[in-house]
Amino acid sequence: MTSPDELVRAMCQAWADPDPAEIAGFFAEDAVYHNIPMEPVLGRAAIADFVTGLLGPFTAIDFDIHLQVSNGATVMNERTDTLRGKDGRDTPLPVVGVFEVHDGLITAWRDYFDMAAITRAFGS
Repeated sequence: MTSPDELVRAMCQAWADPDPAEIAGFFAEDAVYHNIPMEPVLGRAAIADFVTGLLGPFTAIDFDIHLQVSNGATVMNERTDTLRGKDGRDTPLPVVGVFEVHDGLITAWRDYFDMAAITRAFGS
């Protein structure tokens, strides 16, 4: 059985060659994915749709985990997510993530970051 720490690392690695269905497969059917500056995304299917939309202008997102700690079902990491733009532009995004894992699946994921970096990446 995969530990919560290993599961989160594997999910983060999946974004380097992203397949929305594969990424959503790390989540429970009723999981909550909440990028704190935005509205939460509820459920595995909605998470797959969100990932598809998020990846529109990007080829991949590289998660560079600087520090990851786990305590039972809770995993927290500090990382830099580099959004690889289809236009060749890379946008680094400092992030802190909090994950809850139950029965081998992520049930909650909360990311904390500065929304201004995302706004710049999308050209808004």
